Amino acid sequence: MKKFNSGSGLQGRGVRGFTLLELLVVIVIIGMLVGYVGPRYFKQVGKSQITVVRDQLHAFGQALDQYRLDNGHYPSNEQGLEALMAKPTNESKWDGPYLKKAVPLDPWGNPYVYKSPGDHGEYDMLSYGKDGAPGGTGEAADLGSWE
Repeated sequence: MKKFNSGSGLQGRGVRGFTLLELLVVIVIIGMLVGYVGPRYFKQVGKSQITVVRDQLHAFGQALDQYRLDNGHYPSNEQGLEALMAKPTNESKWDGPYLKKAVPLDPWGNPYVYKSPGDHGEYDMLSYGKDGAPGGTGEAADLGSWE
Protein backbone atom coordinates (compact mmCIF):
# COMPACT_ATOMS: atom_id res chain seq x y z
CA MET A 1 0.00 0.00 0.00
CA LYS A 2 1.21 3.47 -0.92
CA LYS A 3 1.74 6.03 1.73
CA PHE A 4 0.00 9.41 1.23
CA ASN A 5 2.25 12.40 1.83
CA SER A 6 0.34 15.51 2.81
CA GLY A 7 3.45 17.73 2.66
CA SER A 8 4.52 20.00 -0.14
CA GLY A 9 5.96 17.22 -2.19
CA LEU A 10 9.34 18.93 -2.23
CA GLN A 11 11.01 16.65 0.27
CA GLY A 12 14.21 15.22 -0.97
CA ARG A 13 14.53 17.76 -3.78
CA GLY A 14 17.13 20.54 -3.70
CA VAL A 15 14.91 23.64 -3.75
CA ARG A 16 17.07 26.65 -4.46
CA GLY A 17 16.18 30.32 -4.93
CA PHE A 18 18.28 33.29 -5.96
CA THR A 19 20.94 34.41 -3.56
CA LEU A 20 21.28 38.02 -2.51
CA LEU A 21 24.52 38.26 -4.47
CA GLU A 22 22.86 37.06 -7.68
CA LEU A 23 20.05 39.60 -7.27
CA LEU A 24 22.57 42.40 -6.66
CA VAL A 25 24.49 41.48 -9.82
CA VAL A 26 21.28 41.61 -11.88
CA ILE A 27 20.33 44.99 -10.37
CA VAL A 28 23.81 46.39 -11.13
CA ILE A 29 23.59 45.18 -14.76
CA ILE A 30 20.16 46.76 -15.18
CA GLY A 31 21.46 50.00 -13.64
CA MET A 32 24.40 50.06 -16.06
CA LEU A 33 22.08 49.55 -19.04
CA VAL A 34 19.80 52.38 -17.89
CA GLY A 35 22.82 54.61 -17.34
CA TYR A 36 24.04 53.94 -20.87
CA VAL A 37 20.75 54.02 -22.78
CA GLY A 38 18.95 56.78 -20.82
CA PRO A 39 21.17 59.73 -21.82
CA ARG A 40 21.15 58.64 -25.45
CA TYR A 41 17.36 58.47 -25.43
CA PHE A 42 16.93 61.93 -23.90
CA LYS A 43 19.48 63.40 -26.31
CA GLN A 44 17.28 62.18 -29.18
CA VAL A 45 14.21 63.75 -27.54
CA GLY A 46 16.04 67.10 -27.41
CA LYS A 47 16.99 66.86 -31.09
CA SER A 48 13.42 66.07 -32.08
CA GLN A 49 12.11 69.10 -30.16
CA ILE A 50 14.54 71.34 -32.07
CA THR A 51 13.32 69.80 -35.33
CA VAL A 52 9.71 70.51 -34.32
CA VAL A 53 10.56 74.19 -33.67
CA ARG A 54 12.25 74.57 -37.05
CA ASP A 55 9.30 72.94 -38.84
CA GLN A 56 6.78 75.11 -36.99
CA LEU A 57 8.76 78.29 -37.73
CA HIS A 58 8.76 77.31 -41.40
CA ALA A 59 4.98 76.76 -41.38
CA PHE A 60 4.39 80.08 -39.59
CA GLY A 61 6.64 81.78 -42.15
CA GLN A 62 4.50 80.45 -44.99
CA ALA A 63 1.34 81.69 -43.26
CA LEU A 64 2.93 85.10 -42.67
CA ASP A 65 3.96 85.30 -46.33
CA GLN A 66 0.39 84.53 -47.42
CA TYR A 67 -0.88 87.21 -45.02
CA ARG A 68 1.55 89.67 -46.62
CA LEU A 69 0.42 88.76 -50.14
CA ASP A 70 -3.20 89.49 -49.19
CA ASN A 71 -2.65 92.60 -47.06
CA GLY A 72 0.55 94.15 -48.44
CA HIS A 73 2.42 93.90 -45.12
CA TYR A 74 3.17 91.54 -42.26
CA PRO A 75 1.12 91.75 -39.06
CA SER A 76 2.28 94.46 -36.67
CA ASN A 77 3.69 93.68 -33.23
CA GLU A 78 0.34 94.71 -31.75
CA GLN A 79 -1.58 92.36 -34.04
CA GLY A 80 0.93 89.58 -33.46
CA LEU A 81 0.41 86.05 -34.67
CA GLU A 82 -3.27 86.21 -33.71
CA ALA A 83 -3.75 88.09 -37.01
CA LEU A 84 -3.16 84.78 -38.77
CA MET A 85 -6.28 83.30 -37.16
CA ALA A 86 -8.66 86.22 -36.60
CA LYS A 87 -9.24 89.22 -38.83
CA PRO A 88 -7.75 92.41 -37.42
CA THR A 89 -10.20 95.31 -37.36
CA ASN A 90 -8.22 97.47 -39.81
CA GLU A 91 -7.52 94.85 -42.51
CA SER A 92 -10.02 95.00 -45.38
CA LYS A 93 -8.15 92.52 -47.62
CA TRP A 94 -7.69 89.83 -44.93
CA ASP A 95 -8.55 86.44 -46.42
CA GLY A 96 -7.69 84.07 -43.58
CA PRO A 97 -7.46 82.19 -41.44
CA TYR A 98 -3.93 81.50 -42.58
CA LEU A 99 -3.38 78.63 -40.16
CA LYS A 100 -5.62 75.60 -39.57
CA LYS A 101 -5.07 75.78 -35.80
CA ALA A 102 -4.06 78.45 -33.33
CA VAL A 103 -0.34 79.07 -32.88
CA PRO A 104 0.85 76.45 -30.38
CA LEU A 105 3.45 76.87 -27.69
CA ASP A 106 6.94 75.67 -28.50
CA PRO A 107 7.84 72.10 -27.43
CA TRP A 108 9.04 73.39 -24.04
CA GLY A 109 5.74 75.13 -23.29
CA ASN A 110 6.85 78.70 -24.07
CA PRO A 111 5.15 81.07 -26.51
CA TYR A 112 6.87 81.91 -29.79
CA VAL A 113 8.16 85.47 -30.05
CA TYR A 114 7.10 87.59 -33.05
CA LYS A 115 8.63 90.96 -33.94
CA SER A 116 7.82 93.14 -36.94
CA PRO A 117 9.97 94.72 -38.18
CA GLY A 118 12.55 92.20 -37.10
CA ASP A 119 16.24 92.45 -36.40
CA HIS A 120 17.02 89.97 -39.18
CA GLY A 121 14.40 90.85 -41.80
CA GLU A 122 10.88 92.18 -42.18
CA TYR A 123 9.83 89.99 -39.27
CA ASP A 124 11.49 87.72 -36.74
CA MET A 125 9.91 84.68 -35.17
CA LEU A 126 11.77 82.74 -32.56
CA SER A 127 11.73 80.28 -29.71
CA TYR A 128 14.03 80.92 -26.77
CA GLY A 129 14.66 77.18 -26.44
CA LYS A 130 14.40 74.92 -23.45
CA ASP A 131 15.28 77.58 -20.87
CA GLY A 132 12.73 80.09 -22.22
CA ALA A 133 15.28 82.93 -21.93
CA PRO A 134 17.29 84.79 -24.58
CA GLY A 135 20.70 83.31 -25.39
CA GLY A 136 21.92 79.92 -24.34
CA THR A 137 23.57 76.93 -25.94
CA GLY A 138 22.51 73.43 -26.92
CA GLU A 139 18.81 72.83 -26.24
CA ALA A 140 18.62 76.23 -24.49
CA ALA A 141 19.79 78.08 -27.63
CA ASP A 142 17.45 80.48 -29.41
CA LEU A 143 15.97 79.21 -32.68
CA GLY A 144 14.85 81.83 -35.18
CA SER A 145 13.05 82.06 -38.51
CA TRP A 146 16.12 83.65 -40.13
CA GLU A 147 18.30 80.55 -39.63
